[in-house]
Amino acid sequence: MLDIRFIRNNQEKVQINADRKNYKVSISDLISLDDKCRSLQSEIDGLRSKRNSLNKSLNGAKPTPETIEQSKLLKNEVAEKEEAYKSVYAQFIDAIKKVPNMVLESVPIGTSEDDNQVAKVVGEPTKFDFTPKNHYEIALNRDWIDKERAAKITGSRFAYVKGDLVKLQMAIVQFVINELTDEYNIQKIAEEAGIDGISTKPFVPVLPPLMLRTDTYDAMDRLEPRDDRYKIEGDDLWLEGSAEHVLGSMHSNEILDQSETPLRYLGYATSFRREAGTYGKDMEGIFRMHQFDKMEMESFTTGEDGYKEHLLFVAIQEHLIKKLELPYRVIEKCTADIGKPDARGIDMEVWLPGQDKYRETHTADYMTDYQSRRLNTRVRLNNGEVELACTNDATAFALGRIMIAVLENKQKEDGTIEVPTALRQYLNGKDVL
Repeated sequence: MLDIRFIRNNQEKVQINADRKNYKVSISDLISLDDKCRSLQSEIDGLRSKRNSLNKSLNGAKPTPETIEQSKLLKNEVAEKEEAYKSVYAQFIDAIKKVPNMVLESVPIGTSEDDNQVAKVVGEPTKFDFTPKNHYEIALNRDWIDKERAAKITGSRFAYVKGDLVKLQMAIVQFVINELTDEYNIQKIAEEAGIDGISTKPFVPVLPPLMLRTDTYDAMDRLEPRDDRYKIEGDDLWLEGSAEHVLGSMHSNEILDQSETPLRYLGYATSFRREAGTYGKDMEGIFRMHQFDKMEMESFTTGEDGYKEHLLFVAIQEHLIKKLELPYRVIEKCTADIGKPDARGIDMEVWLPGQDKYRETHTADYMTDYQSRRLNTRVRLNNGEVELACTNDATAFALGRIMIAVLENKQKEDGTIEVPTALRQYLNGKDVL
């Protein structure tokens, strides 16, 4: 969340930002609640001071009935004011949590995702001398996806993934791990993207927990909308909706040393979302599932290095897509679409011949210190000062969607799939599936 001091000093700016992000909040009401909290706290402090002074005035002497009564009245008044403070403070916290992060000046202003801007197009949509199939037709013919039996076991929007499609997923996983845990690769990516003065520290691969508590999920500002999340009945636990939810919170209530930063993690997790309200092409195959596997990048840096880290994450996404020989475009998300905790958001969309359109496969989120303020994740700088950490997260690969892209772009007329060159070493040298 934002610092209340920043909000008080920039009320009009914060209100305009919230309006542009389509979040219905009243900054003036928030300031009124903060004023009430401050006033009540001042009254509480004054009453406590009076009571302490009364006790000190006795100087060890036995209190008179009048003094006892006066002390009792002050104690009760403090208790009443504290209850009032708790009520108002709860309203204040609820209100400030609804205020979105400030966007960077470079973010396009818009009212919906229709105002997102295409920043770059790389490659041409794949052409075929036959009518291409969508990934589900291909997979059904090869017995790689079984949704009927999954529906029998768990209901709709689940699948058994089988055979060579499993091998392809594992190959992609190993490919990404090898690419991002090699410092030379990180250096090369940064240089090619023209990002100067950034650490080339590699990523640490992580298999994170798949559940997190309500307070932690809420502090990450990723719990809402709760209708999209899965709650574990009888426990204060939720299934995570993406690996960054459990990676971004892992250093809560910690102070990192600047020499440790950037801390870069590559998480691989099975994630869960209800994905309510989708229909049509998104329901075919494994494009939009309740359960899906995803590789996610997360990092913790100083505030000074946060934006460069975001640019690096975007460059890594492009590098990985290019290595799989897929046509794609880069989307700069507008103010109304980047999300509440984001200061800037970038999407990657890969061309899917089976849908005859570009579809989102990657997102890169730059959060500044918005998440770390509630998580209380800090960095001790080399000069001894302590500041809130800056967080970034970005998709390495959503495995289902990137496999869809490979199947559809690399398909042959006979239903076989050409293996991207970068993956062949992880498939025993196979060039066709």
